[in-house]
Parts: sequence; C-alpha cells; structure tokens
Amino acid sequence: MSRSGKSLRLERLLKDQSPTFIVPLDHTVSDGPFADAKSYDRIVSAIADNGADALVVHKGRLAHLPKSAYGKIAFMVHISASTRYAPDPDYKYAVADVEDCLRRGADAISLHVNLGSETEDQQLRVLAETADACEKYGLPLLAMMYPRGPGVKNKPLAEAVKHCAALAVDLGADIVKLPLAGTGADMREIVESCPIPVVTAGGSQVTDVEFNQFVGDVMKAGARGLAAGRNVFMAADPGAKVRDVRRIMQTNFGGVRPQLTLAAGA
Repeated sequence: MSRSGKSLRLERLLKDQSPTFIVPLDHTVSDGPFADAKSYDRIVSAIADNGADALVVHKGRLAHLPKSAYGKIAFMVHISASTRYAPDPDYKYAVADVEDCLRRGADAISLHVNLGSETEDQQLRVLAETADACEKYGLPLLAMMYPRGPGVKNKPLAEAVKHCAALAVDLGADIVKLPLAGTGADMREIVESCPIPVVTAGGSQVTDVEFNQFVGDVMKAGARGLAAGRNVFMAADPGAKVRDVRRIMQTNFGGVRPQLTLAAGA
C-alpha cells in the first residue's frame, strides 16, 4: 500500500514511542536577532545534535544553516510574520508560499493565527489556503494557534484555547501548537477535545525548575509534544537543555495521543 510524501514526513515528526520536540527559531523576524551569526549556528548544531525533532525557521534562513544539521533534524518553514514595531503585532500575515518553501528544502510548514485579533478573518483565510496547498504539495502543516487580541479579552482562557484547537482541525492543520495552561484537568480537556496531535507552546523564559515542572505537567496531561523556543535557545547550554527536556518528556509520555490516522495515499 503506497503512502504519500505527506504521510511519510508526518511519521518522521510523530514517532509512535517518542514525544515530538520542536524548537521554534522564528523569533528573529518578530523580535530581532538573539545571537550573532556564529552563535546562531552553534545553537542550531547543539539542538540538532542532542535530541530535538524539528526546528522552525523562516524561508531565507534555510540557505544559511550549518550543513551538519541537515539529516539530523527536520526543518519547518514558518510562513507568518509581524514585528514588535508594527502598529498591530497580533496581525500575522503570510510572507511565503508552500510551493516555494518545498523548493527551498522545507520538511513541513508552520503558520501563526491569533484568535480574537482584529485581523482574525485574514489569518484564518491564510490558514485554510495554506492547508490546501500543503495537501497539494505533500507537506505537513503545524498551526500555531493563540487567543490574542480584543476579541478574547475577559473570556475564559481554556475555552478560547479549545476553540483554537477546533479551528486548526476544521481548517486542515495536521498538528496544532497551543498555549496550554491551568490545571492538569484543564489541559487534558483541551487535548482530548482535539483529534490531531497537540504540542504545547513553551511560553516565555522562566527558571529551569519552573520550565521542567511545566514540561512534565503538559506531558502528563496528554500533549503529543512540545514547541519551545526561548527556554531552549536562551539557555546557557542549549544542547544540555535539549537533553534534559527530552528526558522529562520521555519519562512522562504515554504513547501516541491522539492516534494519528491517515487514509491510504492521503
């Protein structure tokens, strides 16, 4: 029975007996550089060499990554952008298309949607159109879904995050990144409402003790994995941080949740 390129790429990202560990490095567009060029390469190599499954970068960065990282880690290309200097930083707009990212060497596509923002309609349209293109070109799609903006002000967080998960499913994403928070029961309810794999956002930089506790809690709540940037690339030793986090994830991982199912040839 033949399998499509998309299903094969998803299997490499979502291994049956191991949680998925993604490290976003797309912050260079939104916040500016966090390291000089040589230090950036060292960070990428440390992440690739020590157990992470994928990096999230922008399209132009693919041509400037250390060659040694290729073959060790998957590269997700983030097609959304905004900067901290924008009048509305919550407006995430497309800066790449799927076919071009595939030509450049992408293993998967990533985009960002802010539920409740003033440009929510445009962001959701981009999500739907990108899902169609990913289906056409055989690339998995990670939807980073956040409740941010005036529309979600004073709304219950767990309810908004659950809605984010539903939007990712209904508009065609393969994996959804969500800001899981609250009690273990709250997080489990969100995860169990979602038929596609949920990876939790790593959040802002905190102490090692706080972050390790958070990682254990979200894995116990059923998350399929973790997408953490600042708490990894800003660590004093990113390689050691990746190993430590991988150990905590594996210890608290209960197997494939939810089960990933793809129709033959899908």
